[in-house]
Amino acid sequence: MPSPDSELAARIAALMPRAKADLSELVAVPSVADPRQYPPEECRKAAQWVADAFGEAGLRDVHLAETPDGSHAVLGHRPAPPGAPTVLLYCHYDVQPPLDDAAWTTSPFTLTEREGRWYGRGAADCKGNIVMHLTALRALGDDIPVGIKFVAEGSEEQGTGGLEAYVTQHPELFLADALLICDTGNAAVGTGTATTSLRGLTDVVVSVDTLAGEAHSGMFGGPAPDALAALVQMLSTLRDRETGATRVDGLDGTGTWEGAGYDEEQFRKDAGVLDGVRLTGTDSVADRLWARPAITVLGIDCPPVVGSSASIPASARARVSLRVPPGMNADAARAALTAHLVAAAPWGARVSVEAESTGSPFRAATAGPAYAALGRAMAEVYGRPMEFLGQGGSIPLCNVLAQAYPRAEIVLMGVEEPQCLIHAPNESVDPSEIEHMAHVEALFLRTYGTEARR
Repeated sequence: MPSPDSELAARIAALMPRAKADLSELVAVPSVADPRQYPPEECRKAAQWVADAFGEAGLRDVHLAETPDGSHAVLGHRPAPPGAPTVLLYCHYDVQPPLDDAAWTTSPFTLTEREGRWYGRGAADCKGNIVMHLTALRALGDDIPVGIKFVAEGSEEQGTGGLEAYVTQHPELFLADALLICDTGNAAVGTGTATTSLRGLTDVVVSVDTLAGEAHSGMFGGPAPDALAALVQMLSTLRDRETGATRVDGLDGTGTWEGAGYDEEQFRKDAGVLDGVRLTGTDSVADRLWARPAITVLGIDCPPVVGSSASIPASARARVSLRVPPGMNADAARAALTAHLVAAAPWGARVSVEAESTGSPFRAATAGPAYAALGRAMAEVYGRPMEFLGQGGSIPLCNVLAQAYPRAEIVLMGVEEPQCLIHAPNESVDPSEIEHMAHVEALFLRTYGTEARR
């Protein structure tokens, strides 16, 4: 007689064609939560799709709730049996814009199979995780011995904080014993992983002005200060000249990572680093990724090469992003970055720094029954112990949930892995990760209640 686990694995395998069909429908909806780029009706369409699907999968009272930033969260639940714990399942249905359509091999909003992977914007982040949840719930059917609360966020990629504010206003809706935040993934395909730390984030826009207006470079070039050159000089001070390591006055850049490492050659491959180009920073890749602050210049406003004239730029600005490791205060980091940029301005150039979004770093506690149950499920499915890794991205909701429910265990997991290229052109997902992580989640939901009662 087949074991209960083998029967569950077989049901999930049989559901994979439906999972692909679901993901095809979801990817086809360009649910970018920015009305400047896509109509808001597309996000509403995706939200309703999610609500209908999870209602059909057995959740009750599935509905759309408007959050303070105008986006819609999808909420639903399934009551817990007497004495059983409750698990919150999280995902988000909004996606990053496709960026340069020409850089995509196939249409970003058409799910396309190529060399065993499924390509499309949101295929991994985070619509692949939505399908993972659906597949796990469908495989279990009515055999779910824990309570379920479900939330799908509608503006996670924009960082406008709608769901975070909604949680604060309605904490009773999200109270659970274990919170599965499914917006991360595994260290590699076939390696079951829980993410235990997230870097925080603070973005600023720095503006530099040196002249009342553009001036002819032939008549005034030399003595007249070039705003773009001033900005470039300022930005160069944010990195060590020799190693490229982030250097912001007042921020510690020597942290170390104590979990699993990240092989340097594998990182080069995953990140697409060109041959002959050195990695920036010092010490291990894991130290640099998960334990130290990291600067990225996201964009610069200045005259483009094509169409530029023989004029001295009077103004220039840049958007600068600072990733903040656990243990470092994001607001203090933003203040340090602002002070550094102002102090670095040459020639008396006028500088202003505008703060954008800020999110605090996060570190999970891993000694409770949810992690024990998850570890057994990961080992059962992947045939090896679960690994703990950090994540370079930030999920501000995690800190909101940790503050609202200090006794809850927060688990970050999902179908994403380095080959997915989330946020970049040609995002994809390995369908085996949807299948295996759905199996992990289903096993977890089946066994967590027993673990929680021990």
